[in-house]
Amino acid sequence: MVVLPLLGQLADEYGRKLLLLITISTSMFPFAVLAYNQSRDAVYVYYVLRTISFILSQGSIFCIAVAYAADIIKEENRAAAFSWITGFFSASHVIGNLLARFLPEKYIFVVSIALLIFGSVYMYFFLAETVEPVEKRERDSTFLTNIINFTRKRYESMRYAAVLVFRSPTLKVISLVSFFYELGMSGISSVLLYYLKAVFGFNKNQYSEILSVVGVGAIFSQILVLPLLNPFVGEGVILCLALLASIAYGLLYGLAWASWVPYMSAAFGAIYILVKPATYAVISKGSSSVNQVCKTSSLT
Repeated sequence: MVVLPLLGQLADEYGRKLLLLITISTSMFPFAVLAYNQSRDAVYVYYVLRTISFILSQGSIFCIAVAYAADIIKEENRAAAFSWITGFFSASHVIGNLLARFLPEKYIFVVSIALLIFGSVYMYFFLAETVEPVEKRERDSTFLTNIINFTRKRYESMRYAAVLVFRSPTLKVISLVSFFYELGMSGISSVLLYYLKAVFGFNKNQYSEILSVVGVGAIFSQILVLPLLNPFVGEGVILCLALLASIAYGLLYGLAWASWVPYMSAAFGAIYILVKPATYAVISKGSSSVNQVCKTSSLT
């Protein structure tokens, strides 16, 4: 959580493209270890590198991508744009589940690395920078002075992000909503697969089916439904409906009385997935271009 506002400020100072390249590139190394060797020692190395990768990239990639979109898209079109971004994100999950199910195990990590490299190379050559990096003015300073100045600037940037949130009634409310939503959904996601296996004896194929149901529904709702509804009802109404769907999602899983109920509950995933694009649209409307990453990362 501390890293996100820090990376957000760095994105404003050094550019969105550079930070996207750095955060995405860190995701390659853990999978490269498993692609090379799948021994027990390699698995431990994977978890260490994966932890470091998550610290740098988990959440920050999406925040910077949303800020990049806000730089080039008009305010009235941002909700639809954010929905398309999350829709393609869901599409990648569906394709990833299908690949994991049908690809031989020895090729899964190799394909993952190839896709990560392709994404980084594509961004390097075709992604245009939208923020002019800040010029360095402390080249003649000592190493210790640079460390002190860097620490001071990072503290000020994080303090600035916190002040922006707490001074805005809208952002204070949306921060509480985001906190409790992520708290509940992360709890469900952490135990769901174990729960389904223990109670109904689900196997990996049934897990893949449920995840695919959620993913396909999420693609449809984010790419088609939200852009069509938003001009008429606004992102606030969509956010409320999505939160209600998340409550139904959790209740049906918790009260499931037959093996078909989890599939019905998964259908609500097509609606609750709209929480994030609607939240990003609310935040973006109350933010200037400079503060896009700062505010989004503070609430993520």
